[in-house]
Amino acid sequence: MLVQISHERSQALLRQRNLFALSSAGLAIALVVAGGLAATRNREVVLVPTTRAALTISSAGVSAQYMEFVTRDAALMLLNRSPEGLDYWMEQILELADPAESGKLKADLVRIVEEQRGSDVTQAFVIKEMKVDPSGLTSEVKGTLKTFVGATVIASDERRFRFSWTYQGLRLALAGFAQLPPDDKTKETK
Repeated sequence: MLVQISHERSQALLRQRNLFALSSAGLAIALVVAGGLAATRNREVVLVPTTRAALTISSAGVSAQYMEFVTRDAALMLLNRSPEGLDYWMEQILELADPAESGKLKADLVRIVEEQRGSDVTQAFVIKEMKVDPSGLTSEVKGTLKTFVGATVIASDERRFRFSWTYQGLRLALAGFAQLPPDDKTKETK
C-alpha cells in the first residue's frame, strides 16, 4: 500500500514538474518574441509644439525638418559668441556633441575660448541659406558672419559651414564642424 501511495505522489509531482516546464518554455518564447518586437520596432517621440508644424523623431532615421531645426540652433549657438558668455557657450556646444567626438571638439573650443577671453571681439551670424542631407547626416549653412570689436564692425563676410552629425537611438549629436571655402562665382555665371 505504501508503494502505491508513493507511486501516486511521484506521478503527481512529475505532472507538476512537466506543467511548470511547459509554462516556463511558453513564457521564455513570449519573452523572446516581445524582445524582438521591441528591438526592431521604430520608436517615435512627439516633440513640444514650439515649431511651425508638429514634429516627431524616429529611430528609423532623422527627418529633414528635424535636422534643419537642430542645424539652425547649432549654427546660431556656435557662430554667435561674445567674451562674456564663453563658458556657457562651450558647455552648450559640448552638450550637443557626440560623446565619441567631444574630446577633439573640446580641444578646439578651449583654444577659441583662450584666444577670445578678455578681448572685445564678438561674432554674429545671420543665416541666409541652409541645406540638409538626412541620409548623409550632414548639413550646410551659408550666411553673413560679422565680427565686432566693441560696437564697431571690423569684418562682414559671406561664409559657409558644414555640420557632421551622428544619429543613435533618438539622439542627433554634433560630430564635426568646419568652414567651407567660399562659393566659386565663375561656376554660378555659366
